[in-house]
Amino acid sequence: MFVHHVFFWLKSDNTPDEIKKFEASVSSLKSIKSVHMADVGKPASTDRPVIDTTYSYSLLLVFNSLADHDAYQVDPVHLQFVADCSNLWERVLIYDSESL
Repeated sequence: MFVHHVFFWLKSDNTPDEIKKFEASVSSLKSIKSVHMADVGKPASTDRPVIDTTYSYSLLLVFNSLADHDAYQVDPVHLQFVADCSNLWERVLIYDSESL
């Protein structure tokens, strides 16, 4: 399995409509055929020193292979998401991992 975990820090001056646009667009990534499993979330209400809750949204995608991940990267739905929403975030941090 290949896991692609993306953390977004949205700009503080985004309007409610822009936030709705982001939520709809990031959720559309779940429809990409090469995605095996997907989840979009916000920081949980856990409170421990080792937990970073400073991000706005999390996108967790699981692929069956690196090839499926690579197909996702060039999928028109993903490219449209980046084109439509990259102006809404100030920071993105990605962690990719492969199963042992």
